[in-house]
Amino acid sequence: MERPIIPPYFALFLAVLAISTSAIFVKLSSAPAPVIATYRLLFSVILTIPFLLINKGTWREIVQFSRKQWLLSILSGGFLAAHFLLWFESLHYTSIASSTVLVTLQPLFAFVGGYFLFKERLSKLAMAGGIFAIMGSFVIGWGDFRVGGMALYGDLLALLAAFVVTLYWLIGQYLRRGISSTAYSFVVYLISSVFLLGHSLFYGHALTGYPLADWGWFICLAFFPTLLGHSILNWVIKWLNTTTVSVGILFEPIGTCILAYLIFGDIVTLPQWMGGFIILFGIFLFIRFNRPKEELNQNETT
Repeated sequence: MERPIIPPYFALFLAVLAISTSAIFVKLSSAPAPVIATYRLLFSVILTIPFLLINKGTWREIVQFSRKQWLLSILSGGFLAAHFLLWFESLHYTSIASSTVLVTLQPLFAFVGGYFLFKERLSKLAMAGGIFAIMGSFVIGWGDFRVGGMALYGDLLALLAAFVVTLYWLIGQYLRRGISSTAYSFVVYLISSVFLLGHSLFYGHALTGYPLADWGWFICLAFFPTLLGHSILNWVIKWLNTTTVSVGILFEPIGTCILAYLIFGDIVTLPQWMGGFIILFGIFLFIRFNRPKEELNQNETT
């Protein structure tokens, strides 16, 4: 395996910072959740095209995808589309903190998926770090969790979003062994945007007539949390497994709380401060004692 051009953990940190803006932009937009998701991916496809033009070999790589790679890419794009639909919809029923905390519980599913699909084993201290980080997320959102009514429905949507995005990362971990991050990101974004566009048309969501500000938020969603977030993670996942990426994403509630304070004036409460420190400690513990990916399963077939 070739050496990464930048430290993967540093890239992971930058990507999670970018992803932290996602819930903020969704809240700022007045468009329905499926429309927001549709334009987020459509604009992401457009913004990715220049990278394909710069590296012309990427087109050839995409054309030469095997049938298995295409099938898994289609499945991955479907899971990504489902993740955005479920999560964006959840933000209309529950709070930013509740939704963000639940959707970042991906390590719970990643631990299981990594164990059964890639035979990954975590040390006890690494596992403890992941559990600490998850606990910190709950501490952040505990005072803001709403029970009953439509808020509970929103919380369930966010939890489902965490499950399907973990499947997306697991497929990416497998496919990135044999294809570049640019090719993978472009194909998955394109497939996901087709799914989302079809969903919006099927349910009769208007694709035009939104305020100018909404179009700005659509572009921001494509550029910051997608290109600077998901695309970097699609690159990182060649060197860091799904479990590590999922634990790193637990930093997202911290970034989201800070942005919510700066933009919406949301007060950063004592539980949020405490939860933030617990998350940081848990992530440090996990990274410190987690074995590098290349030590895990180099003998598996691709």
